[in-house]
Amino acid sequence: AITLADTARVLTWKERHKPGRATLYSALLPGAGQVYNRKYWKVPIVAAAFGVSTYFLIENTRQYNRYKNAYVALVDNDPNTVDEFNGEFSSAAVRDVADTYRRWLDMSYLAIGLVYVLNIVDATVDAHFVRFDVGEDLSLRLGPAIPMAAHGALGLTIGLQL
Repeated sequence: AITLADTARVLTWKERHKPGRATLYSALLPGAGQVYNRKYWKVPIVAAAFGVSTYFLIENTRQYNRYKNAYVALVDNDPNTVDEFNGEFSSAAVRDVADTYRRWLDMSYLAIGLVYVLNIVDATVDAHFVRFDVGEDLSLRLGPAIPMAAHGALGLTIGLQL
């Protein structure tokens, strides 16, 4: 009698690997899909990309609020409010700088979204290539093109075997 234990074999991690899980993990926690794919070297890259994007988001928000508050203080027609620049710049100049920081703030939000999406795409694509194996026996052959040579024309074929 053959038992189930005799016929069962243990699957390797590549055989158990599911691309959907890598996508889900990376969507829930950026970098987790890369860990699931066993591409640990990509985690610091993902973390650095989020860190840099977050830094610019925070800095641009801070500067935008600073210049926006200065602009409001300049145009509110109240002599008791003084902007932090003590009237050194005109209201138009302060508004232009505030508008610039607002555009940069919008770009910071786009950068974080792009990093998030690229993190998920990277984990998904890498997960689909887990079982893809390129052997060490890659060969390239050059030779005459027989069908073309039969008609008296010159030809060359290139064959690549994987």
